[in-house]
Amino acid sequence: MNPQPKAILFGAIGTLCETSELQRQSFNAAFRDAGLDWEWGREAYREMLRQPGGKDRIAAYAEEKGVEVDAERLHRAKVAHFRARVGQEGLALRAGVAEVIERAKAAEIALGFATTTGSDTVDLIFEGLEGKLTRSDFAFIGDRDIVTDSKPSPEIYRLALSQLGLSPGEAIAIEDTPESAQSAVDAGIECIGFPGEAARSRAFPEGVTHIVDRLEPVFCGLGRHAA
Repeated sequence: MNPQPKAILFGAIGTLCETSELQRQSFNAAFRDAGLDWEWGREAYREMLRQPGGKDRIAAYAEEKGVEVDAERLHRAKVAHFRARVGQEGLALRAGVAEVIERAKAAEIALGFATTTGSDTVDLIFEGLEGKLTRSDFAFIGDRDIVTDSKPSPEIYRLALSQLGLSPGEAIAIEDTPESAQSAVDAGIECIGFPGEAARSRAFPEGVTHIVDRLEPVFCGLGRHAA
């Protein structure tokens, strides 16, 4: 591990806050509104998360079912339901995230949010984390609109490094699924696996240096807790 990185790149919404169940409920609500008899159960949804990107997930499922749908429109409806749920329930940072961000800012280490989810969902996450995290905390924020290929393509990480003026060895990535972790590994970036509820039992790729339930500054090259 690098003694101290120049950037820490959070690679997904799920590395900041746990949203899988809210998102699953929101997909199902959007399907009901569209008159579709689709119901994604918890176990089935965990398997679907192997494919990053909600719109792509809808399109793949529709193809599997032999049904023609407007995946873009369905995904917008899902985001609207997700927004309503977040407004009602709010979001909380995952264990250790606040401390890592605080330590990084104190050490003047750049923070990045290298996700390839939609920009509307990125906006919503910051709304849900109001008072806990802001856009200004990040030197780089990605979304699906600024890349040609979503994860597991390494494109978003290469773009983040380019915009931050860094080499792969100067950054550490944090990812919550094996597919997204592969994106960081293929970009040559040291990666920490921080699986959420949907990926805790799954194997992460070679090149992931730690797999943790709680994010600790030491894993991110920020030193140990003060005694």
